[in-house]
Amino acid sequence: MSHYERIKQNKNNNIDRTEVMQMISKTMEEALNKQVNREFYSAYLYLAMSAYFESLTMKGFAKWMRIQAKEERMHAEKFYDYILARGGKVTLGAIEAPKAKWASPGKVFEEVYAHEQKVTGMINALVELSIKEKDHASFEMLQWFVKEQVEEEEHASAILSQVSCIGDVPGHLFYLDHHLGKRE
Repeated sequence: MSHYERIKQNKNNNIDRTEVMQMISKTMEEALNKQVNREFYSAYLYLAMSAYFESLTMKGFAKWMRIQAKEERMHAEKFYDYILARGGKVTLGAIEAPKAKWASPGKVFEEVYAHEQKVTGMINALVELSIKEKDHASFEMLQWFVKEQVEEEEHASAILSQVSCIGDVPGHLFYLDHHLGKRE
């Protein structure tokens, strides 16, 4: 039965549209839904880091993290929209609470860099799955995230290097705080 015939047959039955026009495998749908959750967790993590920096009155670091959290929410929504566009069903799960305290700004950025490397691994696994599933549309969509992760790791690494060089010297940290506060 063609896609059109299924819609026509079921138009009066209040059938969930994902049952009629799903253009994505269940395996890929589940993996992408899991990534939606992971991206929202990343947003929570960066928001927690922003709150930590606010508690230290490091407004520039806090602003940088808050913008990073916003980017992660946008990533989650990009996956969300893609699942729907492919006729899939979005399933939102519970988001794990991130920790709220770190030993120093340097430790925060060590975690940021490690986290971005972990996310890169997750994106790469999704790319591999799209290849295995012969899902060319998902493969193409994921290329944006592959490029984005190169940028995310580069930024995290650069800031970690700067924080590592200056250590916990207050004047130097406040200079970097001022610099990071200029992020738009």
